[in-house]
Amino acid sequence: MNFSTPTIDLIKHDLNTAQTVNADQVLYNRIKESGDSKAQLRKAAEEFESIFITKMLQKMDSTVDRSNSLFGEKSPYVDTFKSIVFQQMGHDLASNPRTSFGFADQIYRQMEKYVQ
Repeated sequence: MNFSTPTIDLIKHDLNTAQTVNADQVLYNRIKESGDSKAQLRKAAEEFESIFITKMLQKMDSTVDRSNSLFGEKSPYVDTFKSIVFQQMGHDLASNPRTSFGFADQIYRQMEKYVQ
């Protein structure tokens, strides 16, 4: 069977969309299972900070000059690995009170009066 490039691009897009939906569902479930409303608000605030830190790390990485680097110009395997590492770093930084940027605490304090 011979696939054209647009067909392969469409398949890749559908797979990426499915992974995004699954990741969003996992995040939603993690928040929903964290307990009562205040615990859910705390978890949502931490996840927001985690996503913010992850996006910041990805943007910072995109500014790095890759010419003559160890891994070459561009590699989908390294990019996938870096994505996983950045997500874990964002989660670890946001969930640790010593390394947190403080966004989660600010969001929680401002929103807790609206949660019963």
